[in-house]
Amino acid sequence: MDPRIDVARAYLDALLNRDGSSVPLAPDAVRHEVGLKTGFSGNHLRRSLSGGPQYRLVRAIRDIDWTVNGDDVTAEYLLDAGLFGRNLMTVRVTETFRIPTDDLRIHRITAKIRPYRAASA
Repeated sequence: MDPRIDVARAYLDALLNRDGSSVPLAPDAVRHEVGLKTGFSGNHLRRSLSGGPQYRLVRAIRDIDWTVNGDDVTAEYLLDAGLFGRNLMTVRVTETFRIPTDDLRIHRITAKIRPYRAASA
């Protein structure tokens, strides 16, 4: 397996365990979500992962598909969000992590989030 997938997986793990301290982020790392800049530095992203209220809603990440293309590692997955032990919604997330092979730190994250509807039986 490509070691850059492990780097990106550390970010996804931090979404769930709310501890960004071990995520390998470059000092100048940025994050863009649906076209808006939501992460302004490696330290800002770590703080957000560790205490940001927007991540308290994350209940589960599942069905992850990984692809690697050059310095980009993409994770496409389903994210379950909710409160008080209840799932309120599921969304499909595509996050592309820029992780150079000679650095093994996240330099950029681009996230796309869209509604998810399970196939009818």
